[in-house]
Parts: sequence; structure tokens; C-alpha cells
Amino acid sequence: MTSAPRLSIGLPVYNGENYLAEALENLLAQTYTDYELIISDNASTDGTREICEKYAAKDDRIRYVRQPKNIGAAPNHDFLVRAARGELFKWAAHDDLFAPGLIEACVRALDEHPEAVLAHSYMAIVDERGEVLENYDYELETDSPNPARRFRSLIFGEGGDDYYGVIRLSVLRRIAPHDSYHNAGRKLVGELSLHGTFVQVPEVMFFRREHPGRGDNLGTVQKVCTNLDPRRAGQSKVRLYAEFAAGYVNAIRNAPLTATERRDCYGVMAEWLGGKPLRKIGLMA
Repeated sequence: MTSAPRLSIGLPVYNGENYLAEALENLLAQTYTDYELIISDNASTDGTREICEKYAAKDDRIRYVRQPKNIGAAPNHDFLVRAARGELFKWAAHDDLFAPGLIEACVRALDEHPEAVLAHSYMAIVDERGEVLENYDYELETDSPNPARRFRSLIFGEGGDDYYGVIRLSVLRRIAPHDSYHNAGRKLVGELSLHGTFVQVPEVMFFRREHPGRGDNLGTVQKVCTNLDPRRAGQSKVRLYAEFAAGYVNAIRNAPLTATERRDCYGVMAEWLGGKPLRKIGLMA
């Protein structure tokens, strides 16, 4: 591939042989075809390399990179953002599933909404066999023109997995990279919401696979964060939560907001800090 595609799909993987081939088949079957698929193999020790090389040999849209050592999940995600050549970007997990029209629908949504920074579809949770366990209702106000309402909705509510939406790469590169403290991915989505609205395609086309080996099912906060970056090993829960909170504060400070919008977002942050996050780590009675 010589000319830059419009979309870059970044697929980070470590020891993903159980589900990787199915995810790749789903991505290669997309009705939208103007993309590159960059796979960053985090020094897997199972059959991941062989699977990646097999698919790369038969489709020139695939660029396979193997990291010389396990750099952690967060740096591996960031590597893909740096390597991307497209105008748009999407992370894809090796264990998730994607309806054939997912990417086409998301790209169309962004074309129809130039003010939006991210587009995604409704989502369902599937089991290890790919059977649907539940559809996930999306009730967040991420389409609000008010950044404080978008931000509040994301940090207080539950919704679809916008992290895996199609994102304008220029905005993604403008915000802080994916970090490795507690809930770093959630902070990243919250920061994106300060830069523009999200569009939800009202059809279930993204299927998040729930299984014991998923990164956020590793147990303690410390184990999850160490998986994101091995340099986190031994760090306290207090530090990992404190960096999470500081990430939101920095996001508000650096976002393109008016003085009133910034003040309102800090107000949302103050409300959030006074509640659940600090109680969970014992910093409040």
C-alpha cells in the first residue's frame, strides 16, 4: 500500500490466538474498504504471530508489526496512533466482533456531522462463543452541544464502548496519549468529549466479547494497571486513582473551551471528586 487510506484501524494484541482470526475476518469483511489495518503484536508467545503473518500475506491492507518485547497494553495502543496514516482512526480489540457495515456507518456519520469527533454504533455483549448475552442501552448525552453535559454524562454514567469508535485522528493526537493508571481509557474518552460531540449509529453493530482473559478482568486495580504498563508494578491504588483524577483535571485545562465552559466542567469534576472515586480508595469517610 502506497497512498494513505482514509481510515487506520489499530489492532493491539498479546497472546490472542483464541479469538484473533475471527476478529480479522470481521474486519476484512467490512463494506468500507479504504483503510489500513495495523497489527501491533506485543511480543506474543502463542500462535498470534503465525496468524498475523498468514493474514498479512493475503491482504496488502494489513501491516504487521511485532514489538521486540512486551511494552504493555497502553504503550502498544499509543504506538498504533503514532503509526496511523489515515484521517480517521479506530482501535479494534483482537477478541471483539464487528458487523460488516459498522465502519461504513461510522464514517458516514462523521461525514454528516463535521462537528463530531467520534462515531460509534450501539453495542452488545457476547460470550466466548460469540453468542449475545445482552444489548447495551446507550443513554449518554454525548451528542449535547454543551461540553459540560457531555463530560458529566461520561464520568457519571454507563454507556456503549465509545473507546472503540471511529475517531478523528487529528483530535486523538491532540489529547493526552493513552495512559496506564486506573480507568485510563475512560479518561481518554472523557477528554475526547471536551473536544466535540459523539454520534451514535442506532443499530447494534459492535459486539464486545466478555471472557476471563480480557484485560479489565484481571482482578485488582494494580494487576489491571500493570498489564497496561509493566512499570506500574508495585504502585499503590491511591496513586493509580490520583493519577486518574489528575488526568481529568488536565483534560479540562487543555481542552478548547470558553471560560464559562471550563468553569462548568471543573464544577462537574468537583462533584465527581466529592463522591464515589475517593470513597472507593478510603480517602473520604
